[in-house]
Amino acid sequence: MLKVGITGGIGSGKSVICQVFSTLGIPVFNADKAARFLMENDPSLVLSISRLLGAEVYRDGRLDRARVSSIIFSKPHLLEQLNALVHPATIRYSRQWLSQQSAPYAIKEAAIFFETGSYTEMDVMVGVYAPEELRIQRAMRRGHLGREQVLAIVSKQMNEVEKMKRCNYVIANDEDTAVLPQVLALHQELSQAKIPLPSKA
Repeated sequence: MLKVGITGGIGSGKSVICQVFSTLGIPVFNADKAARFLMENDPSLVLSISRLLGAEVYRDGRLDRARVSSIIFSKPHLLEQLNALVHPATIRYSRQWLSQQSAPYAIKEAAIFFETGSYTEMDVMVGVYAPEELRIQRAMRRGHLGREQVLAIVSKQMNEVEKMKRCNYVIANDEDTAVLPQVLALHQELSQAKIPLPSKA
């Protein structure tokens, strides 16, 4: 079974593309959702986060995300330490999930494949591309965020052009190019692939 990574910057529309693949019967692992789940349900991770940020970030077993955000905002170095706890746990969880799939290929969706080095565990990397201004507008609408907040997130992510260069395939999600034909063509190719494709990274 091919392991396919789908990536792209904030507002690129990765989740929308993955929903189309899911409709086609392809299993999809969402790294962000998995991370949120693990931060509340993995006892070892919960303990580590409590030690890092304080036990008060959990209320009745639920992570107080607003409190976490306020702590990280005042002490940015803690974000790196939090990511150093959450990312490895999420990667381990994705490995277990992938090992249980039996489709011709399975997808792992994540924004920071290349940043974490986890792209090396994928057979194929697919980038979802949209122009920066469009991505900013989407992220502002979706997350009810201010422009400066979105730009701060963008500044922490790999340059989008560089990210797309590292992918084996790129799907344009720019509101000018039809998405469905691109997904269907890629689905057909991946379904028939017999060997892993070489990574461009």
